[in-house]
Order: sequence, then C-alpha cells, then structure tokens
Amino acid sequence: MTGSPERAILAVHVRGLDGMCAGCRAWWARLAPYPCWQVEWATSRQARASAARFLDGVR
Repeated sequence: MTGSPERAILAVHVRGLDGMCAGCRAWWARLAPYPCWQVEWATSRQARASAARFLDGVR
C-alpha cells in the first residue's frame, strides 16, 4: 500500500494545461515542468514498494 505522502503528492502534482506542474505552482508559486521531482520521487517510492511486495511473495 502506498503511504499518504505519496498519495497526496500524486493527487496534487498533475500536469497543467501549459505542461507545467500544477501542484508546484499552487503550493510554491514555482514553474516546474511536469513531471516535477516530487512526482518522480512519489512514483519511485510506489515502484519500490510494489517490487518489495512482489519479491516477498515469491520467497
């Protein structure tokens, strides 16, 4: 299961109409291209958790 910080980031940091991250603009008034570093962090955490669940089930 994904933690709540990852879910919150992925829910807010979405691609805006101009291709920039809407979450970065709303939270910090910063123009960052999508995917921003926070989306990359959250998706990598999800992938690691998914791989760990899969590998734990195999053994």
